Amino acid sequence: MSIASVLKDMEKLIGKEIFISDWTEVTQEQINQFADSTKDHQWIHVDVEKAAKGPFGKTIAHGFLTLSHLPFFSYQVPLKVEGAQMVINYGLDKVRFINPVISGSKIRDRIVLSGLEEKPGNRVLLKQTHTIEIEGQDKPACIAEALGMIFF
Repeated sequence: MSIASVLKDMEKLIGKEIFISDWTEVTQEQINQFADSTKDHQWIHVDVEKAAKGPFGKTIAHGFLTLSHLPFFSYQVPLKVEGAQMVINYGLDKVRFINPVISGSKIRDRIVLSGLEEKPGNRVLLKQTHTIEIEGQDKPACIAEALGMIFF
């Protein structure tokens, strides 16, 4: 299948929600492991007793921990690109952390295909807008514009 035909098929999805993930829990253990990995041990993340008296009433996940769920959610998308050899993370255009994720909360991702751009070397730049929601909350935890490069 040619890049032109792939683009033609996928262009009709631009601006549309292509996936809603299942809910997944963000545990204190994950938060602690992330703190160890990033060396970010701020008390609002890891000190359960102090955080209980803090502004959120419990510890909260690091914003970057919430963001780091994007690959987990993206791998669940049933949309497959015919003829693609691989897709790599190409970065982010914009990220906003809007609402904290309290330890023990469940999050999910709503993914909208935001754009496609043909690039030299048999590649296509894919742009997706991820809205990571928190179960029971009106405001999302994070909105991120993620880029992927598709190689054919």
